[in-house]
Amino acid sequence: MSTENLLLYIDPGTGSMLFAVLIGVFGAIGYIVRVAWVKIRFKLTSGKKEEIKSDKIPYVIFSDDKRYWNTFEPICREFNERGIDVEYLTASEDDPGLNSGFEHVKARFLGEGNKAFSKLNFLNASVVLATTPGLEVYQWKRSRDVDYYIHIPHAAGEINFYRMFGLDYYDAVLIAGDFHERQIRKLEEMRGLPNKDLHMCGIPYMDEMVKRIKASGETPAHERTVLIAPTWGETSLFNKFKGEIIKALLDTGYHVIVRPHPQSFTAEKELMDSLMKEFPESERLEWNRDRDNFEVLKRSDILISDFSGVVFDFALVYDKPVIYTDTEFDTSAYDLWWLDEDIWTLSALPKLGKMITADNLSDIKNLIDSCIESDEFAKGREEVRNECWQEYGNGTKNTVDYMVAKYNELNAKESK
Repeated sequence: MSTENLLLYIDPGTGSMLFAVLIGVFGAIGYIVRVAWVKIRFKLTSGKKEEIKSDKIPYVIFSDDKRYWNTFEPICREFNERGIDVEYLTASEDDPGLNSGFEHVKARFLGEGNKAFSKLNFLNASVVLATTPGLEVYQWKRSRDVDYYIHIPHAAGEINFYRMFGLDYYDAVLIAGDFHERQIRKLEEMRGLPNKDLHMCGIPYMDEMVKRIKASGETPAHERTVLIAPTWGETSLFNKFKGEIIKALLDTGYHVIVRPHPQSFTAEKELMDSLMKEFPESERLEWNRDRDNFEVLKRSDILISDFSGVVFDFALVYDKPVIYTDTEFDTSAYDLWWLDEDIWTLSALPKLGKMITADNLSDIKNLIDSCIESDEFAKGREEVRNECWQEYGNGTKNTVDYMVAKYNELNAKESK
């Protein structure tokens, strides 16, 4: 790198800090200007507050990625069916929510990355719902003109599987299990934080999947089908077993579907290219990259995965067994590190299926057969479902009820 270029280089950490500083400066200026304008309008209307029209948006839903539309779609539909206007803001230009067709949902693309957050930091709204962690920690800052921030998880399982301080600065978190409340309260106590409002809501997108399965009818008769769908990263299943696991599955004689995490084709392109070249599609092997995983999950009899959230979708919604890896997970960068307790996911997995290791990989056919044919795991799935999916079937209604009640509460305080 030349001396000239070196002088112009800004490392990512410094860039993030400078971005936060600039947002703070512009935010302060914007707030001062807005307050001054409100005072001027107040005087022009002879002090009659009711004549001052507010541009505050009652309800906002923010999605930082299009893949969370499955979480927000049922919520937007519920708002629409109730005739309540809501703004859906997204950081994905091709988010399906931009073309939902819902009359009462105004969808807008904010731009990607920092461009989206810079707009959110000046948002003027009453109630904001989001899956995005790290509010007030990274680029996304609390706007002075937003009254209430609500976090909704986008997957079942751990509530603290976020980078440190992921939920600390939300006003409320919608939960689906008693252990969620225990973990959040413990972190609040350790960090000296005020108690957030924790509302037992349920899991809207999983409720919708159940409805979709019932409406789709019976799965046609088919040969035994195994789906391998890992997450990505150094501790993922493919990085652990490479092509050995695909070869072992093909040796079973069963139909094999390989569905890598979408990020794998970007972050682990060399590995994916190598695996797809070594194991090309055939009558017994298919590579699946469908945007919607509904059909592939429905026609599979068992799932092999690691720490991917699809494990709980498959086991609890589709009511089928799983095989999981003994992946070691480093929690040092996550909120889980603060909790002096076992990771809930690790205690739940043995109830859902069996572990695959380097030692039993060669016996994977018996592992698959025993998981599918055992009644033990059917009982285990019910137990885990009761632990992490409370308010079964009511997630969407509970979410919108809570947002509306909170808005009415805030509005009543404003009026007083």
